[in-house]
Amino acid sequence: MSDLPRRAVARSAKLAALPIGFAGRTALGLGKRIGGKPAEIVAQEIQQRTAEQIFKVLGELKGGAMKLGQALSIFEAALPSEVAGPYRATLTKLQDAAPPLPAATVHKVLVEQLGDDWRENFQSFEDRPTAAASIGQVHKAVWHDGRTVAVKIQYPGAGKALLSDFTQLARLGKLFGVLLPGLDIKAVLSELRERVVEELDYLREAEAQHAFALEYKDDPDFLVPDVIAANEQVLVSEWVDGTPLSRIITGGTKEERDRAGLLLVRFLFSSPARVGMLHADPHPGNFRVLEDGRLCVLDFGAVNRLPDGYPSVFGKLTRIFNNGDMATVVQGLRDEGFILPHIEVDMEALRAFLSPYIEPTAVEEFTFSREWLQHQAATVTDLRPGNVVRQLNLPVSYVLIHRVHAAGVGVLCQLGTTARFREEVIRWVPGFTEEDPEEHAVAAS
Repeated sequence: MSDLPRRAVARSAKLAALPIGFAGRTALGLGKRIGGKPAEIVAQEIQQRTAEQIFKVLGELKGGAMKLGQALSIFEAALPSEVAGPYRATLTKLQDAAPPLPAATVHKVLVEQLGDDWRENFQSFEDRPTAAASIGQVHKAVWHDGRTVAVKIQYPGAGKALLSDFTQLARLGKLFGVLLPGLDIKAVLSELRERVVEELDYLREAEAQHAFALEYKDDPDFLVPDVIAANEQVLVSEWVDGTPLSRIITGGTKEERDRAGLLLVRFLFSSPARVGMLHADPHPGNFRVLEDGRLCVLDFGAVNRLPDGYPSVFGKLTRIFNNGDMATVVQGLRDEGFILPHIEVDMEALRAFLSPYIEPTAVEEFTFSREWLQHQAATVTDLRPGNVVRQLNLPVSYVLIHRVHAAGVGVLCQLGTTARFREEVIRWVPGFTEEDPEEHAVAAS
C-alpha cells in the first residue's frame, strides 16, 4: 500500500466489499458445513475472518471509515458477548494500530514537508511506526538535541479521504431522517465535517496540545507531552513510555482499572475549566498509564473549544432530574434544542431513558459494566415509533460533547470501573451543586 485510496469510487468499492466479502465467506462456510464440520465452528471461523477483513479494509481506508472502526471498537462493549466475542480483539486493534504506510512513502512525506535534508532534524528515525490511526501514524525518533520524540505524520491524501467519507454519509441523510425524525442530521454532519477539517491541521493540534501541556505540567494525576516542532502535516512531541489503556482493559487489576477510569473522568471534566478545551477523542489508544500511576493523554487533533468552560446546563438539568422535577428538565431540553419545537415526548419514557445515564451522579459510588451498557444500547437501538430516542435531537453545539460522553462511557464499561464519580461531578461540573438566581426565582414563584 503506497498511498490512501483517494478517489471516491475506489473508496466506495472498498467499503462495498465488506458485505459482499462476508456473503462469499458465508457460502464457503456452508460448503464446509455440508462436509460435516460442526455449524458452531464454521460460524466462528466466518466471524473471525469477517473481523479480520473489517480491520484490514477500515485500516487501509483510514479517514472517516477508520474513525467508524474506532467507534465500533469502543461500543463493542455494548454487544452481547456471544455476538461481540469474535470481533472484540480485532476491533480493539483499531484503537492502537492500523496497517502502516511503507517506509518509502513515509520518507516521501518527510521530504515534502521538511525538505531534502529532513534527516538533519534527527539523530535517528525509526521507519517502522509505533502506532497508526485514522489520519496519521507515529514514529519514534531522537531529536537533534538528543531528546526522544514522537513524530506524527499525516497520511498522503488524508484530507480528500476524510471529506469523501463525509460526502457519502451526507447522502444517507434521508435515511437518518426516517429512523430518527427528531434529529437534524444535516446540521450534525456539517458540524462533524468542520471538526474533521480542523483535525487535518497539525499546527492547530500543536497549539491545543501545548495549551494542555502547560496547564497540566507537574500535575499529580496527568501528563501531557509537550510539542517540540510542527507544521501542517508533521507534529513532533515529547516521547512518553507507558502502558496502553487497552492493556489495562484486558489485563489490569481491579485497582488499576478503577483508578484509570476515575482519572479518565477527572481529566475530561476538569479540562474545560482548566484549559477552556475538551479532549474530544477519548478512545483507549489515546491514553497511557505511567509507572507512577499518572494518566498520559495523547492526540489533541479533536478538541472542543469551550472558552466559558463546561456548559452549566448539564449540571443544572442533572441536579433538577435528581430532584424529580421532570417538567423543568423537559423544558430545559427544549430550550437547549435537544427537543425540537414540533416534537412531543412522553415524559415518563424520557425519565426512564435518562435515568441510567444520570445514576452515576446520584449515588456515592458507581460501577460501569458491559452488562449495564448492553441494557442502554438495547434502548438506543430500538427504533420502533414509540421509542423516545427517536424524538431527540443533537444540537450542533453539543456534537463533540456528546461524542465525548458516549465514548467515555464505552471506555468506562470496558474497564468495569468502580469509583466515586459523583465527587468529580460536584468538583468540576458547574450548575450541579448550586442554583442560579433565575432558577431560584422561578422556584419561589
